[in-house]
Amino acid sequence: MKDTGNQSFGENMNRKPNLKSLFTALQTDMISKAQFSNVLNHPVDKGENSEENWVKWFDDYLPKRYKATKATVVDSQGNISEQIDLVLYDVQYSYLAFNQNGILYIPAESVYAVFEVKQDLNKTHMEYAGKKAESVRNLYRTSVSIPYAGGVYPPKPLHRILAGILTTTSEWKEPFGNPFKKCLNEYTEKQQIDCGCVLQGGAFCFDYPTNNLKTSNQEESLVYFFLQLLILLQNMGTVPAIDLAEYMKVLEISEEIV
Repeated sequence: MKDTGNQSFGENMNRKPNLKSLFTALQTDMISKAQFSNVLNHPVDKGENSEENWVKWFDDYLPKRYKATKATVVDSQGNISEQIDLVLYDVQYSYLAFNQNGILYIPAESVYAVFEVKQDLNKTHMEYAGKKAESVRNLYRTSVSIPYAGGVYPPKPLHRILAGILTTTSEWKEPFGNPFKKCLNEYTEKQQIDCGCVLQGGAFCFDYPTNNLKTSNQEESLVYFFLQLLILLQNMGTVPAIDLAEYMKVLEISEEIV
């Protein structure tokens, strides 16, 4: 009698996985877990719900060192950004996260990326996202040396904070066509939008030094955006160590030699 069980096992072991199908399954899983299907199927319920869906998606799939939340970004000099729909920050090294009257304030040093969440991709929303990004990038950031057993690590150079836009649909028939490209080229340096996702249109990643625009189709929008974001975060490394002494300067501290 043939051992069909062992034979099936052997066939499965020899069968190479189809990477494309694995990514397709991941895309389906992402839409289901983050309940994006609700956003896609019920236009009236979009907006605030969409922000919550994106926060859930980031928290479900990104490594746990990253935290996504709606917040305002603050610096040690008392300056604040505009309120940001989605701030991606380092939860391990963010020693200062203030919650006042329901508004969360995140120190600028802890921020990896900021995203604007809108219903549609269009010129107005692109410009708005750029201004939100600028309000964060204008903030002052500190960086201090870190002692370790063998000596002292020098202060980490400040990374460029990423900025993006996340939408459900696009008002442009071709989401990443000439009107979209024109918006990218009209940004000032601090307004630049690096990446984004249109659930019903695709995803994009733009490299400003080379003017290289990468885009995906709708069927791979989430998984492509996810992988591109991971690459950008990997290249960034960790956030700098916050100079807590700079933040303490707002306190009324007396000091004397005794």
